[in-house]
Amino acid sequence: MNTSTLTSTTTAVRPATARLPRLAGLALSALIAAAAIAAARIDWLQAHGFSALTLAIVIGMLVGNLGYQRIAPACAPGVNFSKQSLLRLGIILYGFRLTFQDIGHVGLSGVLIDALVLCSTFGMALLLGTRVFKLDRDTAMLIGAGSSICGAAAVMATEPVLRAQPAQVTVAVATVVVFGSLAIFLYPLLYQLNLHWHFLAASPLAFGIYTGSTVHEVAQVVAAARAISPEAADTAVIAKMVRVMMLAPFLMLLSACIANKTAAAKHQNKKADSTAKRGAGGLAIPWFAFGFVAVVAFNSMKLLPGTLVSHVNDADNVLLAMAMAALGISTHFSSLRTAGIKPLMFAAVLFGWLIVGGALINTLVLRLFA
Repeated sequence: MNTSTLTSTTTAVRPATARLPRLAGLALSALIAAAAIAAARIDWLQAHGFSALTLAIVIGMLVGNLGYQRIAPACAPGVNFSKQSLLRLGIILYGFRLTFQDIGHVGLSGVLIDALVLCSTFGMALLLGTRVFKLDRDTAMLIGAGSSICGAAAVMATEPVLRAQPAQVTVAVATVVVFGSLAIFLYPLLYQLNLHWHFLAASPLAFGIYTGSTVHEVAQVVAAARAISPEAADTAVIAKMVRVMMLAPFLMLLSACIANKTAAAKHQNKKADSTAKRGAGGLAIPWFAFGFVAVVAFNSMKLLPGTLVSHVNDADNVLLAMAMAALGISTHFSSLRTAGIKPLMFAAVLFGWLIVGGALINTLVLRLFA
């Protein structure tokens, strides 16, 4: 075989060989996602609000800490692709769950309640996370995003904007799981107490808006509200989806704020080394957020049949579950132990605010629009 033939053969084989690690990592992420989706159909797990995303990260963490290091070199490219590219695609397709018509179902008061809960909770996270609990900025923001918007999906969507570490993301998701699961049992009890004490309007409709505007995950909202009544569940899901719709503008504003702070710090310290200057670039635009809004707008026109939209949502569940599985694989228990108890205490304070402050916001807004 002459030199030219050998060169051409090597060139032809190399791309196929290079694709193998990505395929191996994708296959591992897909296998974990499939297991999580199957487990999420178990009645007990459904009743307790454990979604496929939550289970995917848990199974992924078990795999990542029990023997993954042996196959890490072969799987790492595909795992990283799942954690980054598939995540962004999953967030974009998440828009097929929403329509702009959902806003009309809860009215201006419902939108205002969601906005105030989001802003107050995330603002409290920024204030308390770094100053009181002495957490790093990224962890505080990720926990704040998960608490104030839509749980694990918000944490995962915020990660590319902050460029956070896998351990930070996992800690934030863990707080969503803990306190979101607690909310499933607590909110039906709060509803019964409200019938006697009338902190909120004593109706399933009003309590549905309260539940949708303050509970972390969509699955947890459904589980908590169904324990109250079907009417409360319907209203809670709509209120929650309007809150989810605020994810895109939130990411854009967060990216702009981070860019402004980076620019200000760079201006004050002109002698920063060249590496810091390259890393302190301009606005990190979350383009997938624009895709999310575009998909919501498209879905609002009702151009696709319901069965097709349902299949797209099923595919989106797979993509997001693969991203969560990859995140779990990339997280080591030692990193979680290093985080300590502070993130959990911090999330507990935010959870308390969602219950008490959320009730206050709901009461004031509903009275304003009465």
